[in-house]
Amino acid sequence: MNLSPEKKIAGVLAPLFGLRSENDLGIGDVAVLREFIDWAAEIGFKVVQLLPINEMGADNSPYNAISAMAIEPTTLHLAPGLPEDLTQADYDLRLTEVDVTKLRRNKVRYNDVRKLKRRLLEQAFRNFRNQASDERCTKFREFCERESAWLNDYALFRALVEANNGFEAWDQWPVEHQTISSARAWLARQAPDWQREFSEREDFFRYVQWVAREQWSAVKNHAEQRGIALMGDIPFGVSYYSADVFARREQFALDWSGGAPPETHFKDDKFTQRWGQNWGIPLYRWSTMRDRGFDWWRERVRAVAHCFHLFRIDHVLGFYRIYAFPWRPQRNKKFLDLEWNQMLEKTGGRAPHFAPRDDSTSENCHANCREGEEYLGIVLKEAGLGRVIGEDLGTVPDYVRPSLRSLGIAGFKIPQWEFYHGRVTPGSEYERLSVATYTTHDHPPVRAMWEEALHGNGDVAVQARSDLEKIATFAEFKHPGAELDFERDFYPAIMLALFRSESWLAVVMITDLLARKYRFNVPGVNATSNWTRRMQRSISQLRASPRERKRMELIRRLLAQTGRI
Repeated sequence: MNLSPEKKIAGVLAPLFGLRSENDLGIGDVAVLREFIDWAAEIGFKVVQLLPINEMGADNSPYNAISAMAIEPTTLHLAPGLPEDLTQADYDLRLTEVDVTKLRRNKVRYNDVRKLKRRLLEQAFRNFRNQASDERCTKFREFCERESAWLNDYALFRALVEANNGFEAWDQWPVEHQTISSARAWLARQAPDWQREFSEREDFFRYVQWVAREQWSAVKNHAEQRGIALMGDIPFGVSYYSADVFARREQFALDWSGGAPPETHFKDDKFTQRWGQNWGIPLYRWSTMRDRGFDWWRERVRAVAHCFHLFRIDHVLGFYRIYAFPWRPQRNKKFLDLEWNQMLEKTGGRAPHFAPRDDSTSENCHANCREGEEYLGIVLKEAGLGRVIGEDLGTVPDYVRPSLRSLGIAGFKIPQWEFYHGRVTPGSEYERLSVATYTTHDHPPVRAMWEEALHGNGDVAVQARSDLEKIATFAEFKHPGAELDFERDFYPAIMLALFRSESWLAVVMITDLLARKYRFNVPGVNATSNWTRRMQRSISQLRASPRERKRMELIRRLLAQTGRI
């Protein structure tokens, strides 16, 4: 696939969980993704971007994965014969246990979806153990051997989670379970029958990952056949309660929580404005990772490269330095209204800071840059032909973007944020090695900004008006004094401006493409609505809608006009 920045292309970003079809099981999966790929290709897009697909924890956040390698089981398409071990009778039986109509509503009901898909996978695994051909058993064994560097630790962790009633917090398990060495010693002391049962559970989790790799490999091949590149996402960190931290404790600094510094742009989050974003991810012990040849990072990149043609590193700034909090996110409320000295009293003098060092001196900047390039060099080497993109938004040191360009890593251009010295940067001045987009999964859609600017009040409305004014300037949008209509007037202008920019890749968030207002995530807010919203229409309904067909015909014309087809 031609992913050279010499050729300008465009893509669409959609959370997989939010995609829908008429016969899905309450969440987007690889089968719906195939339909979405076909639809995107018909419009003229060359890239389909997804959020992380790693296995999620109890908070359902794709950016807080419980494994940096394992694939989220709810992304799997489960139907008779998929996997091969699932029969029609088994499938029909399990579907009678749930109200599928209720499951397919506008929000993902994670508990119900997981329960149903787990039962289907359990039945498929039983059939596999009892009936699988020698050839299929050999393929499974080969997968287990090939991926053993991470798979065995992961399988043990998942079986222990199950043994602890689905509770992921390993530091609250019985003492004998809390480290990988003590857990294996405990397992060795159990009765043979119990050990065999536990081993079967480990094999079940290996089986699920085998099926996942097969299905994702197939959808990647389908994308290639349609001329579409799949773009994945690597979050900079992993969950404190992940299989990775559990098994490789020595590679993580667990007494600090990674995040981002105070950011005034997020008007709906007082903690972020005052203290920053505390994601709760443990910091890396880079020196220990270096001593091990960065084997964990190499495995991580190989895992994502198996499923995607290119990938975005979320918070690539973390490779250079990361903002560290001396408390876990669960304690954020206790610090919200404190002054600096009051905070220090609570933390014993430890303060939020950039680690390993800030950017206050040229020596610090040089050291951060040198180390960041070393770590990213490992990622690039392991990615091979896969192109790497860096999400370089937020408080960005002056040396980061030149450093990324020198490595061949494309950074981001958010037009309303490309505002320097009182001037909005025109798209004609964007570096070719960049990705232009108005919004990501963390931003309100442009239509939502429009409505907020017209009808809202307070800080959020002020911010929306400011952002819209910058977007209008970027789009060279000049309109007579008559009343404006978003879809008739503003939408075509901003899409043309985005595609006309010099950026190699122009990406449109699915909500912006469809001119919708709803959000998939509000950053810094621990809301039950985050990561649950589904699209209002299925892919086939979008195809059948005269209004949406007309909109997509416009997008295709604009892509052709700007040389992105």
